[in-house]
Amino acid sequence: MNANSGILSYGAYIPRLRLQRSAIFAANAWFAAGLKGLAMGERAIANWDEDSVTMAVEAARDCLTGFDRGTVTALSLASTTHPFADRLNSGIVKEALTLSDSISALDVAGSQRAGTSSLIQALNAGVNGGTQLCVASELRKARPASEGELVQGDAAAAILVGAGDPIARFIGSHSVTLDFVDHFRASGADFDYTWESRWIRDEGYSMLLGDALAAAIETLVVDPAKIDRLLIPITVRGVPEGLAKKLGVPAAAVADTLAPNVGDSGVAHPLLMLAAALEQARPGETIMLVGFGQGCDVLLFETTEAIANLPRRDGFSGALARGKADENYLRFLFHRGLLDLDRGMRAEADQKQPGTTLFRNRKTVLGLVGGRCTKTGTVQFPRSEISVNPTDRAIGTQEDYPLAEKQARIVTYTADSLTYSPAPPQYYGMIDFEGGGRMFTEFADVDAESIEVGLAMKMMFRIKAVDEKRDFIKYFWKAVPVQQPAAGE
Repeated sequence: MNANSGILSYGAYIPRLRLQRSAIFAANAWFAAGLKGLAMGERAIANWDEDSVTMAVEAARDCLTGFDRGTVTALSLASTTHPFADRLNSGIVKEALTLSDSISALDVAGSQRAGTSSLIQALNAGVNGGTQLCVASELRKARPASEGELVQGDAAAAILVGAGDPIARFIGSHSVTLDFVDHFRASGADFDYTWESRWIRDEGYSMLLGDALAAAIETLVVDPAKIDRLLIPITVRGVPEGLAKKLGVPAAAVADTLAPNVGDSGVAHPLLMLAAALEQARPGETIMLVGFGQGCDVLLFETTEAIANLPRRDGFSGALARGKADENYLRFLFHRGLLDLDRGMRAEADQKQPGTTLFRNRKTVLGLVGGRCTKTGTVQFPRSEISVNPTDRAIGTQEDYPLAEKQARIVTYTADSLTYSPAPPQYYGMIDFEGGGRMFTEFADVDAESIEVGLAMKMMFRIKAVDEKRDFIKYFWKAVPVQQPAAGE
């Protein structure tokens, strides 16, 4: 590995909606009164038009703030909830980010430490002037009235790795692989099967993970008393603190597991905790990151002076701050496919997506790339051979003009309660982009109290519709408010 390589940047994404755990318990207390001890705080939940791909795109966009996307040479997407079993999910992310067609892309799955394992591979690979983007994203289902329903959360995180001037230098890693099955999910199954919690704590966390951490400290020659941040993505109360005490790591170094306000985001959780730690870290700090799942990954980093100069981004704190408290448990079940509602005849439209048109227009649909007339400067979406400039219908003068990173403002809007929407009413309207260009689009993450003409908007990658006959997801871009109310408001 290049001695000057390491972490160049980080990004995070947490869905806006935060389901109150008290609402989950209130609905299920008649059946599962024992869940009361978990009914505090809130968990992040993806909206109906979000999945592990859309969240990955948003985390990656945050991570790439201030960086030339043309330097990215490889992309990986770690998840145990990829929407497609046989379609390159990371390839969809690549198209949405308008990365070069010549990059390599890889889907990584199989365990909850898929994110840390792919990060280790990227760090050890050597970059030779390029950069590798490691993204982890998770949106799991849990049985109603289960512990998982309360403790899990949906989120994504991204880490950019490369040579140059890293914000965190990679010191090394230590991995252990054992078929320790604390939980599993068979191919095609919706829910995990979890073994007895005390056995997992004693045999898995205390012994397996504890031994791996001790071996890592010895192998990497690090003084445990000098570890500034210990990131253990296990939300079971007391486990990270117990391991730290056993190892001699200061109690103050144990990082917040994000359990109270996000939940356990599975594969994404180690990288999400890393993004949160890097956001707060100062130069010269030692950070130890753990991944757990059929073994352990332990990674060691040291932050550098460059961390103080990283371009501003939303990061973990920005993603957390945009949250909105939600108590609609039935809507959550419906959006997860766990409650079958009568959707009416308007929902029966065939959503078939011809593969030919999607391929030919992939830059327009997945990348939100419009056109700019090189003669008049007129911006339009979608791009066409004939300019829309009313005074000069120039032909063949269009160049690609990406719009996904442009801010916009609402020109007109409609709240439609007649058309079918999984979250009625459906909001849509006309927006004007800064620098030119106008687009008719759907809105997301808006409500009657906040939407208005002139409201500043940004574009987010979302699900447009689902072809349930063929199990195909149609993605596009929607406009969301630039600023969101703080959690609980």
